[in-house]
Amino acid sequence: MKNEDVMNIAKKRGFLWSSFEIYSGVAGFFDYGPLGAILKNKIMNKWRNYYLVGEGFYEIESPTIMPEEALKASGHVDHFNDPMTECKDCLEVFRADHVIKEAIGEEVEGLKNQELTEILSHQEILCPKCGGHLTHVWSYNLMFQTLIGAKGKKTGYMRPETAQGIFIPFKRLLRFFRGKLPFGVVQLGKAYRNEISPRQGVIRLREFTQAEAEIFVDPRDKTHPNFQNVAQQVLSLFTAPAQEEDGEFIQITAEEAVNKGVISSQMLTYQLCLADRFMEELGIPENVIRFRQHMKTEMAHYAIDCWDVEIYTDRYGWIEVIGIADRTDFDLKSHSQYSKEDLSVFIEYDEPRTVTKMAAKPDMKKFGPLFKANAPKILNFLKEADSNLIKEAFDENGVYELELDGESYQLTPDIISFEEVEETVRGEKVYPHVIEPSYGIDRITYSVLLHSFTQEDDRNIFHFPADIAPVGVNVFPLLNKDELVEISDKIRNNLRSEGIIAEVDTSGTIGRRYARSDEIGTPFAVTVDHQSLEDDTVTIRERDSQEQVRVLISEVPGKVNDLIFNKINFSDI
Repeated sequence: MKNEDVMNIAKKRGFLWSSFEIYSGVAGFFDYGPLGAILKNKIMNKWRNYYLVGEGFYEIESPTIMPEEALKASGHVDHFNDPMTECKDCLEVFRADHVIKEAIGEEVEGLKNQELTEILSHQEILCPKCGGHLTHVWSYNLMFQTLIGAKGKKTGYMRPETAQGIFIPFKRLLRFFRGKLPFGVVQLGKAYRNEISPRQGVIRLREFTQAEAEIFVDPRDKTHPNFQNVAQQVLSLFTAPAQEEDGEFIQITAEEAVNKGVISSQMLTYQLCLADRFMEELGIPENVIRFRQHMKTEMAHYAIDCWDVEIYTDRYGWIEVIGIADRTDFDLKSHSQYSKEDLSVFIEYDEPRTVTKMAAKPDMKKFGPLFKANAPKILNFLKEADSNLIKEAFDENGVYELELDGESYQLTPDIISFEEVEETVRGEKVYPHVIEPSYGIDRITYSVLLHSFTQEDDRNIFHFPADIAPVGVNVFPLLNKDELVEISDKIRNNLRSEGIIAEVDTSGTIGRRYARSDEIGTPFAVTVDHQSLEDDTVTIRERDSQEQVRVLISEVPGKVNDLIFNKINFSDI
C-alpha cells in the first residue's frame, strides 16, 4: 500500500516516527524528525501567511494548561466525551463507534450510547483484538487532567483546543481592534485529547498541533467584503441531504452555494474557499479534496452550519483535516455567564432608535438591608448588565451568582424583578458570532507526504511544492575533489545567506545523490563540475522534470530563490 511505502521512507529519511521507540512506544504520539519538523513548520508558516498577511488577522499565544472553570464554561468538562466499550475477556478498551464502523461499514458517529450498545448486541460485534464480548457503551472524557500548584488544590486540564485561549481574553482583543467587527484572531499550537484507543498513526494523536482562526462577526451581517474574489471558485460539496440519501457530492460555485442556501453564509463559504486554495497550494490534488457537511446527528448543538475538509487516503478512506464552523454566539455567551464578565460588543446605529428592552428592577426595601454598604456598586452593575442573562440564570438555577471586586453575592428572584421599558438608544450590545476554521496540522502534513509521493522506475520522489520542501537545494560536486568541494561550499553558504536551506553532498555517484535528493523532496540540485572551474557556471537540475540548465555561479542564489517562490518557471531560466 502507498501508506506503508510513505511511512517507511518517512522513518528512513527523518520525517517522522513513533515516539519513545526505545521504550516500546506509546500509541498516539509521534516525533517529527529533522526533515519532518521543517516540513511541518513551513506548512504552518504558509498558513500564517494566508491568515496574517492575506486576511489581516493577528496571532496570540495562550497557555496549554487551563483551569477547570474555563473548560466548564466551554462545555468540555461535561460534554467532551467519546463512547467507550471494553472487552470482557482481554479488558482492552475501544471507541465504540469506530468498532461498529469497522465491523459493519456504517457511520454511526453521533448516536447515543444506548443506541450504540444495541447495535453492538444486535450485530453480535466482538472484540477486534481477541474476539471476546464487549460491554455496554459509556461516555469517556477526553481531556488530560492535572493539578495546578504544589498543594494541588486547583484542577486544570491540558487544553483540548486552542480556540478557548482566544475567547477568554475577548475584552482585551476587542479593545485592540478598537471595538469594531468583524476581526480575526489566530492561534497555532499544541492541543491534547486522551484518545481511547488510537490506532491510526498520525491520523489520531493524543498530542497534536492545531492552527485555528476565530473570526468575530456581527450576527446580523455575515456577508464578506471580499466574497467576489472567490464567488466563481468551484467547490466539491457533500451535503447533509446527499449523505442521508447515499448521494454523491456536487460541484458548485461559491456564489451558487450561498444563493441556494447550501452553505449558510458568505463568511462561512469564504473560509471553505480559502481552505480549498490552501490545500491545493500544498500540492494536494483537487480530485481527493471534498467538503462534507455535518449531519444533524453530529452537528454541535450551538452550530448553525459546519463543514469538514476531507482528503482521500488509500488506507483510511476520507479523513477530516479541517473543520469550518459557524459557532454562533455560544462561546462568548457561555464565558459571560460563567465569568460574570460582559463579553458583548456595542454596535452604534446610524440613527437613534426607540426600543423596548428588559430591565432589572431591584426591590429597594430588601436590597439595601441585604447588601448594606455594597448595595450601590451592585446597583451600578445591574444598570450595565444584560438583564436577559440574569433572568436566564433565575429561570435555570433560581439564583444569579455575582462576583464583584473579589466578593461573591447571590441575586435571587425575591429581590429582583424584571420589566419592559422604552428608551431611546444609540446602539445595541450583541454577542458576536464566531466563524471558525480549525486546521489539523499533523493530518495535513501526513496528507502532503502521502499525495506528493510517487515511485517512478526505481526512484522514490516526494513532489513537495518548492516553498514547503524541507531542503531547498542540494549542491553536488561532480567528484569529491577539493577544488569542486570548495566551490560547492561557497554556493551552499551563499544560498543560506539568502534564507534558503541548502546542503552539500559528496558521497556516492552523482546518480545516487540525485536519487537521495528526490527521495527527500528537494526541488533543485546544483552540480559543480570541471566546466565550473573554467567559466564559473554550474547546472541547476529540477526534481520533477529532471531537466538541467547552466547558469553563472553568481546567479544561483537569485535564480533558486525566484524558483522556490514561484516568481519564475524553470523553463524561463
